[in-house]
Amino acid sequence: MKSLQGEVHLNIPASKAWEMFTNNETLGKINPEMLSGAEYLEGDGSPGSLRIFKLGPALHHFVKESVQKVEKVETGRSFGYEVVSGELKEVYDPYHVTFSFAPVPGKEGEQCVAGWKAEFEPITPTSPPPEKAKDAALGFLKLFETCEAAN
Repeated sequence: MKSLQGEVHLNIPASKAWEMFTNNETLGKINPEMLSGAEYLEGDGSPGSLRIFKLGPALHHFVKESVQKVEKVETGRSFGYEVVSGELKEVYDPYHVTFSFAPVPGKEGEQCVAGWKAEFEPITPTSPPPEKAKDAALGFLKLFETCEAAN
C-alpha cells in the first residue's frame, strides 16, 4: 500500500485541536468554503461509526463529499477512518486516513503538531497520489488557529 503524509504546527494545544476536529458543528464553521458540514450517519464517533464530510465549493473540483467509517480512535491523539464512498473511493481502494494531534514538548498548553496520513491503493496505474487531499487537509488544519482565536 502507498502512503502520503504531512504535518502542520499549530499555536493551540493538542487538546483544543482534538476537540475542534471531533466536534462536527465546529468543523463546519472553520471554513465553510472548504468543509461545509460533517455529521455522523451512524454512531457517535467511536470505531464503526459512519461520518460524512460535505466539502465546500473550494474543493468541488476535487471532491464533493466523503463517507468515512471510523476505524480507530485514540482519544485526544489520533482519529483514523476508511473512505467507504464518495469521489476518493472512485480513485483509490482502499483509502485510509489518520489525523493526529501531538503536544509540542515543553509547550503542551500552547502548541501542537497536527498530522495527516493517507494509506491508499490507486485503482489504476495512472491515478496520482492524493496530493490535493493532503494540501487541503493541512490547509484546513492550519485554519484551526484562526477559528480558535475568534472564539
